[in-house]
Amino acid sequence: MATATTYGARDHARAQEGARAEAMPVVPASAWPAPPCEAGHLVWAETVAGGNYTHRVLARGTELRLTDLLGDACAHLLLFVADRPWERLNVADTVKVQWNAYLGQGRLLLSDQGRVLASVVADTSGRHDALCGTSTLARNTERYGDGTPQSASPAGRELFKLAAAKNALEPRDLPPSLSFFQGVEIREDGALDFTGSAGPGGSVTLRAEQDVTVLIANVPHPVDPRPDYVCTPLEVLAWRSEATRPGDQLWETTPEGRRAFLNTAEFLAARGLA
Repeated sequence: MATATTYGARDHARAQEGARAEAMPVVPASAWPAPPCEAGHLVWAETVAGGNYTHRVLARGTELRLTDLLGDACAHLLLFVADRPWERLNVADTVKVQWNAYLGQGRLLLSDQGRVLASVVADTSGRHDALCGTSTLARNTERYGDGTPQSASPAGRELFKLAAAKNALEPRDLPPSLSFFQGVEIREDGALDFTGSAGPGGSVTLRAEQDVTVLIANVPHPVDPRPDYVCTPLEVLAWRSEATRPGDQLWETTPEGRRAFLNTAEFLAARGLA
C-alpha cells in the first residue's frame, strides 16, 4: 500500500487495526485470551518487551501479576500513592521493618510513612532483589556503549524517567526500585552473589493496598555479569480484587506487618476511603 501521500499513509495506518505484535498492550484488557482468574475482571493486559517500560494507576485491591515468559525478564518496580506521590515505595523501610532483605510471598512493600502500598500474595520465582536498584545511564554506557532510552541498551532509570513524566513526576521523584525475576544474595563476606533467573514461567502477584501508580522498567539487572544486553518479554496482567483485611493471614503474619496494615487502615478510614 502506497504511503507517499497523506491519504495513502492514512489508509495504511488504518489497515493495521487489530494487528498484534509480540509486545504490546491489549485494549480492552478483557480481550486478553487467557484471564488469570474466573472471578476477576482484567483491567490491564500487556506484554512489555525487553528494554521497554510501562505504567498504570491501579485501584486499591487490584491484583497485579508479573510473569517472566522466557526466563530473562527483569521487572524493576516503583510504586507511588496515586493522589499523593510524595508517599512512595521505600526500599530501605521495606527491608528493615520486616527484618528481611529478600522478597517473596507474604512480604509487604512499604512507604516511608509506615503504610502498606502493596503486598506479595503469590510467588513462583523466588529470584528477586531489594538491594541493587536499577541500571543507570553511566553504567549502561560503560558496559554496552549506550544507555539512552532510544538505544538498544536503555538503562532502567532512563525508562523510569519517561514513565514518571507521563504521571506528572520528575526525575527527583524516583527513589531506589525493587526488581523481580533476577536474584541477588549477600554472601557472608558482604559481597553480592547474582543468582539469576529461576527459568521461564515464573510469576509474582502483588495486591495494591492503596490506590497506586505503578512504574515498571523491564531491563537487565545492573549486576548481571553477562556481557550482552539480555532481557526478554514480561507479561503484565491486573484484575479487580479486594484489599487485605483484618483476619487475613497476610495481615496477621508478623507484628510489624500488622502495624503497617493498621497504619494504612487508619489513614484510609480518616479519608473516608475504607
